[in-house]
Amino acid sequence: MAANSSSTGSKASISAGGKPSGPSAEQVVATFQRMRQEQRGMASKSAELEMEINEHSLVIDTLREVDPSRKCFRLVGGVLVERTVKEVLPALETNKEQISKIIETLNTQMQTKGRDLTEYRERYNIRLMGEGEGEEKASSRDSEGGGSKSGAGVLVS
Repeated sequence: MAANSSSTGSKASISAGGKPSGPSAEQVVATFQRMRQEQRGMASKSAELEMEINEHSLVIDTLREVDPSRKCFRLVGGVLVERTVKEVLPALETNKEQISKIIETLNTQMQTKGRDLTEYRERYNIRLMGEGEGEEKASSRDSEGGGSKSGAGVLVS
């Protein structure tokens, strides 16, 4: 552990003496992984809400076929309450609409996060493992042949 702290200290002194450098490769990877995880979380939440919409649709379709004065039970805040179909149906439809709006918002945020991720990948030349193996060989030939490729790039698993 002492070797790690001394090596990071020497890196900092090297970068402090020369040109102002950007974040280290580890910081770039950590930020990229965090952004990917946020996007995955949004996708997971969106899928979960889609399943809730399907459940709401199923219940709404079932309740439309029964007598409006029929008694039904609804779970509200962990408490099972007795209501009539006529009281529950509008609330279910409203909930379904609200969930749909939340999904639209999540999808917009996921698209924005995807654009941010792409921009970040391009800015720091991040390549994912197994991606662009043919490009990697071509770029190494260019750099060996005196090509003017800038940046070292970061490989992320």
